[in-house]
Amino acid sequence: MGTINWTRVILGGLVAGAIINAFEYLLNAIVLAKDWASVMTGLGKTGEMSGASIVLFNVWGFLLGIAALWLYAAIRPRYGPGLKTALCAGSAIWVVGIVLAGVTPLALEASSLRASYTWEWQWGSLRSS
Repeated sequence: MGTINWTRVILGGLVAGAIINAFEYLLNAIVLAKDWASVMTGLGKTGEMSGASIVLFNVWGFLLGIAALWLYAAIRPRYGPGLKTALCAGSAIWVVGIVLAGVTPLALEASSLRASYTWEWQWGSLRSS
């Protein structure tokens, strides 16, 4: 079992992150721009993203790229080089980095709503006593 070449993982991850960021830009800033502006306006916010948000999303893209390359390098000795290993690593990174990152705020919002309803129910029962 060989060791991971961290230089190649970081450089390859930065290239993968640049590709991720390019596709995210094309999808969100060009294809879905009007839809995002409509949603944000409906939420009472401006349709434009702040510079800090753009930086944060770009850093997240690079971190996903580095994580994908690291995972590929980590599972390659067991699965061997090739498409199957790349698909396994890419699918795992997609689930953790994209799906869970998108679902977690919804889950947190639902749990905070549940907590507020529970608090109101408890407070209401104490108040009526």
